[in-house]
Amino acid sequence: MNSKKNQQGQEDERHPNLPQDSRAKDATDGGISRRGFLGFAAASILLAQAGEQSARSESTNGIPYGTLGRSKEKVSLIGLGGYHLGKQADPQESIRIIRTGLDEGVNFLDNCWDYNGGESEIRMGNALRDGYRQKAFLMTKIDGRTKAAATSQINESLRRLQTDRIDLLQFHEVIRDTDPDRIFAEGGGMGAVLEAQKAGKVRFIGFTGHKSPDIHLKMLDTASKHGFTFDAVQMPLNVMDAHFDSFEKKVLPVLLKNDIGVLGMKPMGDHVILESKTATPVECLHYAMNLPTSVVITGCDSLPILQQAVQAARSFQPMNSSQVAALLARTAKAAEAGQFELYKTSHRFDGTYANPQWLG
Repeated sequence: MNSKKNQQGQEDERHPNLPQDSRAKDATDGGISRRGFLGFAAASILLAQAGEQSARSESTNGIPYGTLGRSKEKVSLIGLGGYHLGKQADPQESIRIIRTGLDEGVNFLDNCWDYNGGESEIRMGNALRDGYRQKAFLMTKIDGRTKAAATSQINESLRRLQTDRIDLLQFHEVIRDTDPDRIFAEGGGMGAVLEAQKAGKVRFIGFTGHKSPDIHLKMLDTASKHGFTFDAVQMPLNVMDAHFDSFEKKVLPVLLKNDIGVLGMKPMGDHVILESKTATPVECLHYAMNLPTSVVITGCDSLPILQQAVQAARSFQPMNSSQVAALLARTAKAAEAGQFELYKTSHRFDGTYANPQWLG
């Protein structure tokens, strides 16, 4: 099994959900309403899917391209995850993987300030030399919740990535009830990101998290109360999430309603879902692609795994409702307790739990 940050954190401690009254409360001043979305009907998502599929009529080298929400940027249906690139034993192989992906038509690159002690960003920066930066829509993430920590991490990421601009900067691991208020507080990380955006270092702003859809909703609500709308949001979207504490059911409709770019991650749960023997890698990728996602980000630590992802994007055809139902029926029993979604049910994937100093 290939696990992200599996040496960090403890197992089997659930993150508490927000209180029911907090989950149900409507946002104000920004129009992000949660009421009615928590039990969102499948038919509505199917309608959104139809619109998203038509928006993917463009392609590069056979890889479908779509629009990243309100940013209107064109991005590849598949995105290259940054964590696994730093785990590859050979740095030159990491560079080959990134450049091959860009040459094949994948333009969306994922990374994070804390991945592998910065090694993932360093390798990506080296790969983006010799004209490759122009081919990429470059995303990275920061952990800083304070303005000082966020500023430092933004500047360090820019140095490592050897660029003067990050296309999409995201707050990483929004997994605690306290994260939204810390980020938006006076002296919080959002101040640093907005300053970086004004200075031209950052183009678009988003956030990520994998713990609880209710915390994502709180982050969206907090942003709305501060008169801010995110450009993109990243979350797990896969064949297991559909059944258990579901980002697909709770958060996805809110993003679509507000034209926020949808970044799906963990299509295979960092390979853990594959251990359930209920779906193949390509089925996992196609399920996530079939949702109204702007990009499906997947980890690629070798050229064969990259080619599997590229071929899955090229071969993707919209799934009909009976195909979706059959796949979800196969995964329902395995998914019911979250045992294959360890990022929700344990601290195994929580880098900032093991390293709280990263938050500032």
